[in-house]
Amino acid sequence: MLFVGVALLVAVGIGLLVSADAGSMIGLNQAQFAQLIVLVVLAIVFAAGAFSRRQRFSAIVANVAVWGAIFVAALIGYTYREDIKGVAARVFGELSPTSAVVDSRNGTASFRRGIDGHFLVAANVNGASMPLLFDTGASAVVLSYGDARKAGIDVSALIFDTPVTTANGTGRAAVVTLDTMEVGGIKRRHVSAFVADRGALQGSLLGMTFLETLSQYSVAGDKLQLSD
Repeated sequence: MLFVGVALLVAVGIGLLVSADAGSMIGLNQAQFAQLIVLVVLAIVFAAGAFSRRQRFSAIVANVAVWGAIFVAALIGYTYREDIKGVAARVFGELSPTSAVVDSRNGTASFRRGIDGHFLVAANVNGASMPLLFDTGASAVVLSYGDARKAGIDVSALIFDTPVTTANGTGRAAVVTLDTMEVGGIKRRHVSAFVADRGALQGSLLGMTFLETLSQYSVAGDKLQLSD
């Protein structure tokens, strides 16, 4: 245990020297060397735990091998963390295509194509969650009668006198203004929209009155990307 104590004091002393000098040591800058000191201290603590009890040499070797494997796995995971996050996002997108993979740094939201070949995206309208079908053929956001009620719109007071044409066909709708709308972390206020008459539309549509507010939207293969 004396060796462990001395080693810890030496490690701390070197760390203090490095913190007092903004230069480099053994080819590492100040931040890198500070990280190395932490790893050395952890290694010393683990070694102390291994040798503080009487164990067979084979058991000690096994313990060292286990901790070494854990350290290597952690180091590899940290080194390839961006690639791992990308793979995790891809898997998440495949399992839940309506959910967005959000890149807050670049202000983008990505969605995966569903098994039916369409992009169904999770949205929030006036505080209510609902799926919207990505439809560039729709001149505006179009809510179904049921989704409009879910979003707190008084559908009984609407006048359905506006003809609308979408990729799903034609119908009649009422003009409304949505207080708030959010898709994949991209938020908009006062969005012009239509509410389809009862039974005229099964699902709501993400149309151009929202899409045209974006800096860009694109489809590449099975990926839809919206850019704020």
